[in-house]
Amino acid sequence: MSSRVFRAPGRVNLIGEFTDYNDGFVMPAAVEFATTVAVTNRSDRMLGMHSANMAQHREFPLDPAAHPAKDWSDYVRGVAVILERLGHRLQGADLEIEGNVPMGAGLSSSASIEVATALALIGVSGLTIGLKEIAQLCQRAENEFAGSRCGIMDQFISCFGKAGHALLLDCRSLDSRLIPIPPGVRLVICNTMVRHQHSSGEYNNRRADCEAGVRHFARLLRHVRALRDVTLADLTRHGDGLTETVYRRCRHVISENARVERAAQALEQSDLDTLGILMAESHRSLRDDFEVSCPELDLMVDLALASPGIRGARMTGGGFGGCAISLVEQDRVNDFVKQVSEGYRKATGTTPELYVTSAADGAGEVFPVA
Repeated sequence: MSSRVFRAPGRVNLIGEFTDYNDGFVMPAAVEFATTVAVTNRSDRMLGMHSANMAQHREFPLDPAAHPAKDWSDYVRGVAVILERLGHRLQGADLEIEGNVPMGAGLSSSASIEVATALALIGVSGLTIGLKEIAQLCQRAENEFAGSRCGIMDQFISCFGKAGHALLLDCRSLDSRLIPIPPGVRLVICNTMVRHQHSSGEYNNRRADCEAGVRHFARLLRHVRALRDVTLADLTRHGDGLTETVYRRCRHVISENARVERAAQALEQSDLDTLGILMAESHRSLRDDFEVSCPELDLMVDLALASPGIRGARMTGGGFGGCAISLVEQDRVNDFVKQVSEGYRKATGTTPELYVTSAADGAGEVFPVA
């Protein structure tokens, strides 16, 4: 029995961190690293899954009342569970899963797995579901089943990415706009090799801080449903009742939303100088107000900003390790990689991984070459 193969990319976020679950703006790009899922149907109502990367096999019944197993399989099972809860009866299937998105590096390997799995299960079951709904159900799978309260950005860009483009996304309306990345610029993702786990606490703590801010402002300003609705003037005028920590969390989100909109305008005008300034401001805000950076990330950004061909750099992803993103002139990429790698290794004793990529296409079926 022949398999169908589906692919979904990871992502890197150029700017707009921790704004997605606050109904704000983000500007990610899909990357060339991806997860592929080969699917074959089976006659029973079982879901078999084999991870080539983990060298592990799992098998579960297709049951909308299933509970998490607390391992990698939850990203797969969660998608199946949400599809079933939404009323889509799935065909039993075997899934062969393999990917090259670096795990724990903040490049959204989880969303890549979820979206590729969703496409595979939908395809083998003969269902028709639009990409926007796929992104939303995959977000639900990660929130409700895998236990990480992520926003919609990761799954959305995995679905809707386009080669050579970033995507400006309004996380409230899900309106989006593709923005060309100027030719001659590459994305260099600088992995600190420090690992994090979103679901193990700090990510969810930051979200709770934001929710505390929303509750405060909603009591004072009737229109406030999320930090998206709060301005810096509102924060100054009505922020006295917040704890010092929650005040700084709110200040990051509110200022970051404004930076994303300005960054999108700069990128559309190929104004990389302004984009670089905004990326630097974003990193400082994440470091000082949101407190999700770490010494290794700060060092990586400092090294990037002092290296050949740099047009902008900041931490990206959930923080507490993971990666920095740099925009680098294409003809200086080799010099950039050498200088940053050597500087980081000399300072930390750890050899970093640097990934040179371009913005890539979003998810879809992989068809054999004729």
